[in-house]
Amino acid sequence: MKSMVNFSWKKVFLPVRSLLDSSFDSLPFVFDRLPDRSPCATAAALPPAIAVNALSRKRSSDNNQANLNQNNAGEAGDASGDPKSQRRKQKREASAKKKEHKVATEMQEMKKLEGFLFGPLHSSVGFGKEAAEDTGEDINEDGAFLSKDRSSAADVILHEDNEVDREASMSDEEREPHETRKPVWIDEEEQIAKVNIARTNRLRKLRREEGEILVSGADYVARLRSQHVKLNPRTEWAELGWKSERDAFDDESDEENKSVRAQGHGANGNNILLSSEDVVVRNTTKLLPGLLEFSRLIDGNAEDPSNGPITSVEFHRNAQLLLTAGLDKKLRFFQIDGKRNTKIQSIFLEDCPIRKASFLPDGSHAIISGRRNFFYSLDVVNAKVDRVGPLMGREEKSLESFEVSPDSSTIAFAGNEGYILLVSSKSKQLMGTLKMNGTARSLAFANDGHQLLSSGGDGHIYHWDLRTRKCFHKGIDDGCINSSALSVSKDSTVFAAGSDSGIVNVYNRDEFLGGKRKPVKALTNLTTKVDGLQFNHDGQILATFSSMKRDSVKLVHVPSLSVFSNWPPLKHNLQYVQCLDFSPGGGLMVLGNAAGKVMLYKLHHYEHA
Repeated sequence: MKSMVNFSWKKVFLPVRSLLDSSFDSLPFVFDRLPDRSPCATAAALPPAIAVNALSRKRSSDNNQANLNQNNAGEAGDASGDPKSQRRKQKREASAKKKEHKVATEMQEMKKLEGFLFGPLHSSVGFGKEAAEDTGEDINEDGAFLSKDRSSAADVILHEDNEVDREASMSDEEREPHETRKPVWIDEEEQIAKVNIARTNRLRKLRREEGEILVSGADYVARLRSQHVKLNPRTEWAELGWKSERDAFDDESDEENKSVRAQGHGANGNNILLSSEDVVVRNTTKLLPGLLEFSRLIDGNAEDPSNGPITSVEFHRNAQLLLTAGLDKKLRFFQIDGKRNTKIQSIFLEDCPIRKASFLPDGSHAIISGRRNFFYSLDVVNAKVDRVGPLMGREEKSLESFEVSPDSSTIAFAGNEGYILLVSSKSKQLMGTLKMNGTARSLAFANDGHQLLSSGGDGHIYHWDLRTRKCFHKGIDDGCINSSALSVSKDSTVFAAGSDSGIVNVYNRDEFLGGKRKPVKALTNLTTKVDGLQFNHDGQILATFSSMKRDSVKLVHVPSLSVFSNWPPLKHNLQYVQCLDFSPGGGLMVLGNAAGKVMLYKLHHYEHA
């Protein structure tokens, strides 16, 4: 119906338009045939519409002739050399040029509008063929365009029906090539080209081994893609086949869940675009030395900063809950997401400035202590605080230094005169004591809580068997007079000991127990007393810090025993760091300083917090 309307509309208006556009300068043959050459007689002999135009054209020509005569007279007067006359002449010429430009512009716009409405009427045959080829329209012998409507609903429906019928008639063999995804084009030069990834610092993070220099172009592209996925981790809820805890609870069996997940991720590898996993290169857990990739996030306690120094920070086992404590007697809990870090709860202990607070590894309770002869136990689930102590038969005035065993069964306090107090985490009662020759300053559990390491004022490191409560090894810490910090890796193969001089000795535990007294590496990066040592979850990073000097924090790459050169960051003011902790997955690190801030950093090598 649309094509018929277009055709009839053009057929009616095109002749009229051709007459209107015709110049009346070409009409003398009409006037020659008329008996009376006057305008009125001419207008009477013509059709009404054309007569009106003829009269208007005649009058405009008479006016133009009069203006021309006037201009000639003015030019004759200007020839006398009068400056005023010359200025008037220049003004008239300028105004005439403006009018001519305006008229030319209007005519050009009118032609564009007419071409848009009616199409080109006097175009050449070659132009008409090009237009027909471009627009898909037909041209008749008279030069008029005949347009065909190709957007009718019938054609679309017929096309869709044909597609459905064709897909239904296709066999499985015919469909298989469409499901197999192959690259349209492969660049052969990618295999030939070589990229130096050790030249610039920006590309060194793409190395898989320390001595790797040149890689192929295809491997270089693949590693860049994997690095992008690592820096921008996917979200679980956006994955196909993902189910919430409520949906998973409603499932009948684990086998059904596995089948749903397999369908969603395309286990056959064909539906590669339906998955956001590392397709090209799998992420390696090997951390390279030299430079550490990290970024600063919003402070962990940004919603409620502390009024005093932060003395303790620690992540819960779920990596989302952060505990902070300080000398302002407040214990705070924050939900860590890296964006808002919402405050969940705060607890005020009126009679105890907090020196240390720590979760039990099972996450059920938290132990809080200070320079008091008692400590507090917090039930995390019920938010109930119990005061425990003084301990039966003991006269310690301070229980500020303690450690919790990995199996959450024992709490070891550093007591007076070299005593180590062993307290049950369930009954909160004293189970027994261990005695050192010097003062007890540092404690660390090993072998899943079955063994305990201790050090103190005599410069020795003690190994205790908690099942027999006896010391089975005692060794000298090389070059140490007073020990101030102690830490053991999660797999209990490596331990580090810090001293008042700022030296940190790293030992292989098996070699130390075998009689070797020399450390594997003596780190001399700190110049003041070592206040804390902390291994991350996989033992590849060792953090050392001192609270007596500004920005005195070093991160050590344990496999190579070298310090990361870009830490601490120059533009970040860490101030006087008092405590430090890594998240259970190693992806986050928090530092508490004397200004009451808890600084949060993301370590990009580790995907999970």
